[in-house]
Amino acid sequence: MKILKRIILLIVVTLILVVIINYPKLNIISGFSAKSTSSSVFLANRTLTFTDSTDNNFSPINIASDELNFNESYATASTLGLLTRKAIYREGLGSVLITKGFDVNKKQLVPKRTVPNDSSAYPYGNALQKDTIFSTVNYNKLNTSISSIFKKEDETRAVLVIYKDQIIAEKYGTGFSSDSRILGWSMTKSILSTVYGIMQYQGKLNVQDKAPVSEWQNDERKEITLHNLLQMNSGLEWDENYDKISDVTKMLFLEKDMTVMQRKKPLEGKPNESWNYSSGTTNLLSGILRQELGSQQEYLDYWYRELIDKIGMNSMIIETDMAGHYVGSSYAWATARDWGKFGLLYAHKGNWNGTQIFAPEWVDYVAKPTPTSNGTYGAQFWLNAQGKMKDVPKNMFYADGYQGQRVYILPDQELVIVRFGLKGNYDENVFLKDIINSIQE
Repeated sequence: MKILKRIILLIVVTLILVVIINYPKLNIISGFSAKSTSSSVFLANRTLTFTDSTDNNFSPINIASDELNFNESYATASTLGLLTRKAIYREGLGSVLITKGFDVNKKQLVPKRTVPNDSSAYPYGNALQKDTIFSTVNYNKLNTSISSIFKKEDETRAVLVIYKDQIIAEKYGTGFSSDSRILGWSMTKSILSTVYGIMQYQGKLNVQDKAPVSEWQNDERKEITLHNLLQMNSGLEWDENYDKISDVTKMLFLEKDMTVMQRKKPLEGKPNESWNYSSGTTNLLSGILRQELGSQQEYLDYWYRELIDKIGMNSMIIETDMAGHYVGSSYAWATARDWGKFGLLYAHKGNWNGTQIFAPEWVDYVAKPTPTSNGTYGAQFWLNAQGKMKDVPKNMFYADGYQGQRVYILPDQELVIVRFGLKGNYDENVFLKDIINSIQE
């Protein structure tokens, strides 16, 4: 009997130690699942069953159990019954993962939005386009190239091809349509960069100026410019690893104010000589915008008034953190067609139906390779400058998000190509090459 008691005690102690050691991981697992569920159901209008079988159906997230409260618009996720997290939905602000002490009843400011233009044809409105058949387009070849990445293993959700401002191909996976909001993940970074381009065009800031971060003014970080931050070439320490407890996972799933973590990091390299991909840097830039725009309401309104609604991306919602900052690193949702409008804005060098949104030179700026990035990164956009995709023009640049979310901009071909999915394992080079080759000019 004594031996049995000792064995039971040993098992209990072992289980307690396992829980203590893995508690931070459980926190992030539950946090991811709760946030994903809340956004998917309340913002994107999907079902819990669909969300759990798709977006949350990968290890280790799939060990969490999700529940919904429709009356109060929130989701909870529990990991093995040991740790529960909660994410709440706020109309106009999206979903936010909350921590202890967050006042769910406190009134939140929300962005003022404009009414969608449903009478003008896409892309300058949301009405149907006139049927336009281009004699130079091989539509059979085009549709075959698109269908090639809708195999089950690719888990593609949407593909949109725009040529000379006309949608020439559009295809959606099961459960998705032209009205479906889809998360862009890190494509949100390109939205934030564009807001900086607009601010510069309007004379509200200069990206070559030193970053206005008070904590840096008495050490060598004071030399970091907004330009360095936009290029992720500041030299600041940051660990962008989603497979473990890291800076980025702590920021996204534990922090009340996501703009703070990168601000506190020391230098581990030199500005303009140390490229390091960092979602923390993007959220720091979001915090600087809040500071520069002067008030919370203006900060919330500016992104929509001067960019998002101005070019008719009316489906887009950028979610905020608990402190009210836009999560510029990760959380923009919109339809594939609205993401396509964003690509077209760059294809037209910042001109939208006769209105200049940002300077034409801004396109060259975001597509200029960052030093030490091996030609792969610009100012919150990814590049093909070194011909990594060997059959695709080197001046192609693109917004890039986790799991293969993409807005490809091919200026010479007058093409914008949008792709969404749950996996990014399709061959980008072949996919883009085949689409380009379907246009026989």
